[in-house]
Amino acid sequence: MTDNSRSGRPVILGQNQYGKAENRVVRITRDGGTHHIKDLNVSVALSGDMDEVHYSGSNANVLPTDTTKNTVYAFAKEYGIESAEQFGIHLARHFVTSQEPIGTARIRVEEYAWGRIETSDAGSGSIGADDVRHSFVRKGQETRVTQITYDGSSWEVISGLKDLVVMNSTNSEFWGYAKDKYTTLPEAYDRILATQVSARWRFNWTGDEQKMPDWEKSYDQVRKHMLQAFAETYSLSLQQTLYQMGSRIIDNRGEIDEVRFSLPNKHHFLVDLGPFGLENDNEVYFAADRPYGLIEATILRDGCEPHIPVDLTNL
Repeated sequence: MTDNSRSGRPVILGQNQYGKAENRVVRITRDGGTHHIKDLNVSVALSGDMDEVHYSGSNANVLPTDTTKNTVYAFAKEYGIESAEQFGIHLARHFVTSQEPIGTARIRVEEYAWGRIETSDAGSGSIGADDVRHSFVRKGQETRVTQITYDGSSWEVISGLKDLVVMNSTNSEFWGYAKDKYTTLPEAYDRILATQVSARWRFNWTGDEQKMPDWEKSYDQVRKHMLQAFAETYSLSLQQTLYQMGSRIIDNRGEIDEVRFSLPNKHHFLVDLGPFGLENDNEVYFAADRPYGLIEATILRDGCEPHIPVDLTNL
């Protein structure tokens, strides 16, 4: 077998990582008859002194991906799941501190929310309605995400959400734009503004000497400010709305220095009802799923450098 590191050939090993992707773990916490659910999809990626496994096939420095899978489930029992971020921090710290060849651990977590089912006042058969505290319905609004990266000395935590669909049925305009011979879009002075929010935000917590954020409260508050800014901005462009959403987060959440948005414009076009003798006074729309405008930008706290990748598809 040829060892490229010693053969004199101009071939070297570049960035590499390995791990177990998409470990689905559901943790039930039983507080008497009241149950709580944390439903996660956890992906582990490890990197470090891994040259020999690539060059010669030696697995001496390789922790099996099956072991990383088992660790996810064992930690769900040992530590519980307080938050997606805290769970990822436990895992990242473990892999870097327990395995000398591993220099960096990156943990990505998706969280799927469940809401408690409200029961009827009339009872539910053999179980009294007031006693049913273990039935849930999967929430479909968005998926919460986080990425934890640890190199043994410093942390990077980037959290966010995706697939959050929002709409303003008025208070949005789009006019005064550049035009050329290919422009056919009419100017709009009262339009629907809708988008499917994909957002990531970076925490300025980077070391154990700092006070750790309250991850659950932070997520709830960021989501609140984001939605309030969307609802309260009289929009002349989706870019303006995006900036207001990011600014509201930075202004109100001191633990966050950077926010990155990817906002597809979910176009709603007025249907021409003239052929049927009907007037369409901003009442009936055609919802087009593609093609769509895609608006993306990063909002930063003054003096901070951007670290969130421009392309969010793998984050």
